Amino acid sequence: MAAEPYDPSDEALAALVQKNDHAAFALLMDRYQPKLLRYGRRFLAQQEPIDDAVQDVFLKVYQNIQSYDAQRPFAPWIYRIAHNVFTNELRRKSRKPLVTLDLDMLSAHTAYEIDPAGEEEQRQVETLINRGLDALPSRYREVTVLHYIENLSYQEIADVLHVPVGTVGIRLYRARQVLKKYVEQS
Repeated sequence: MAAEPYDPSDEALAALVQKNDHAAFALLMDRYQPKLLRYGRRFLAQQEPIDDAVQDVFLKVYQNIQSYDAQRPFAPWIYRIAHNVFTNELRRKSRKPLVTLDLDMLSAHTAYEIDPAGEEEQRQVETLINRGLDALPSRYREVTVLHYIENLSYQEIADVLHVPVGTVGIRLYRARQVLKKYVEQS
């Protein structure tokens, strides 16, 4: 009976990269490139090609890998870097500074999650997301993509965006409301 191949976790690979293991970094790139390309396409909507932005993400990951704590999940750490790179790309393209005041954060007094109640509602939410993602403001689009497409938890999204978990729940709730209105008007 053949032994199953060893499939190290992202965290274990990152720890190896911290020890200058280039093969481990190549594995992380293979794992995350499709995810980051998908996230970038959704985050940047129909903006210019995102391949360069994703390469910038990997460059920053490699440059900053020593600051990564291998005891913590890797996905939120790399998505935070991607978020920063994509936000900078949006700023550069629009030549307008993004507003940094977060009114949602001011109203987020408690941490709670608002999840769809059943499978039928889940399918409806997925349909709404696919049809109206570009109609969402960027703050709602990013949490929607991270939660429904990249399958990050509320806590992981909060870590990526540096916002309270309650803000994630509020933004997802508001995104669903915007998407419902979009579909009703379609």
